[in-house]
Amino acid sequence: MGKTLEICRQTYNELLSIRQTTYEVTREGLSKFDMNNCIRYGVDADISQVHSQVLQNINDRICMAYANFFRRLKEKRSGKKIKVGYPRFKKKYKSFTYPQNEHGFSLKGNKLHLSKIGIVNVRIGRTQNKPNGQIKTLTVKKEPSGKWFAIFSSIEKEKKRHKINNKKIGIDVGLEYFAMLSNGIEVDNPRFLIESEKRLKLLQRRLSRKKLHGQNWNSAKNQVALLHEHIANQRHDFQHQLSHRIVSGYGTIAIEKLNIKGMIRHPYLAKHISDASWGTFARMLCYKAENAGAELLEVEPRGTSQMCSVCGNKVPKTLAQRWHRCPYCGIKIQRDLNSANAILTVGTTGRYACGDRSPVLASQKRLEHSLSKKQEAPQLVGG
Repeated sequence: MGKTLEICRQTYNELLSIRQTTYEVTREGLSKFDMNNCIRYGVDADISQVHSQVLQNINDRICMAYANFFRRLKEKRSGKKIKVGYPRFKKKYKSFTYPQNEHGFSLKGNKLHLSKIGIVNVRIGRTQNKPNGQIKTLTVKKEPSGKWFAIFSSIEKEKKRHKINNKKIGIDVGLEYFAMLSNGIEVDNPRFLIESEKRLKLLQRRLSRKKLHGQNWNSAKNQVALLHEHIANQRHDFQHQLSHRIVSGYGTIAIEKLNIKGMIRHPYLAKHISDASWGTFARMLCYKAENAGAELLEVEPRGTSQMCSVCGNKVPKTLAQRWHRCPYCGIKIQRDLNSANAILTVGTTGRYACGDRSPVLASQKRLEHSLSKKQEAPQLVGG
């Protein structure tokens, strides 16, 4: 499998070079059909050891890279502030894909047969990890820690979804607490990266002392990768459990639509914001709410921390002020709890708590049937 990754990397770079050179000479691009012919006649890598459809999938990735490049270029010209990067050559290739079932791979029990590779033992962790329905594609992926995953995509029959209940909840994410719910429940921020920093620094210092690309260097590098993987698994497990509890208990959920990319530019809070991983938590809520028949409302965050959740008046506060004291209605509650209630009010009504206020926060987005169920694609760990 490692040899297949290396051949795919070489093929990707050679095909990308052919496409670039052709355009520089003729000022015309190559079609997907032409690129597939280049695999047979223009690639120097030993492609006989890789399944033909895996090689064709490399062309699909190149075409997708160009499509994304032109799309982002068009968005930038229209005024959107984004970075536009031309497709680049790859130093590493992380995965390869079999696009058709029974044409290159087959799964029987705990045995996975891969064309040009052979039979691979796989370990299915839980029952829900087993692929259900009609299997369509298989992607074999190698993690930095050296572990291999077989990721299947399959077609299942759509289930009729009914709304769980009429309970409503607003969620305000933060750093002091990971989340504050509008019913007053505080979810502590586990800070998995901060808790493991001491061990991570030790392993990284050991890595820096090793001879580059030596045997000891590879071993030390693997230990660092394993620790990073452990931290990510801790974070995902925590967020999966929390999102499941919220979706199981409430039929309407209101959250903020945060600009994470902009927030992580903060010089002091970037590491803590990345460690909290609010964006991943929002995506989990989104697809789990869809599967459970719940409704997820996404609210513009502008002003929710300054708004009184009871009377709707604006009460300016600094980040250091952790309590909300409204001079208009006299309410005194914790700042994050007030924000959670304000998010719920705006998400469900589209306006401030009092009806005569201007609806500056009425920009909301209903996220029903918006994400694919691939978010929890079954994963089989290669044995």
